[in-house]
Amino acid sequence: MTPDLIYGLTGIAVFGIGLVGALCAQDRLRRVLALKLCSVGAGFLLVVGAWREPPATPDPVPHALVITGIVVMVSATAVALALIRRLQTLEATDER
Repeated sequence: MTPDLIYGLTGIAVFGIGLVGALCAQDRLRRVLALKLCSVGAGFLLVVGAWREPPATPDPVPHALVITGIVVMVSATAVALALIRRLQTLEATDER
């Protein structure tokens, strides 16, 4: 097995674990974390796909996309966590 294949299969496994967690989880926080795992797995696959044979240089475009995806992922996670917190406070006031 080549390292590319090992890393690619790892990225697919991380993405799959996140997808199963997002589809099966009932808790909102667990769903957000599962979707974060999906994005990490997809980014990992992009980085693995960018590498070529050792004499050639890696393609910089997928690396730039992964860096942009990390920034978007962090901001989307922050918004999702703020929404979850707001929903929990609204549900707590409705129960009173």
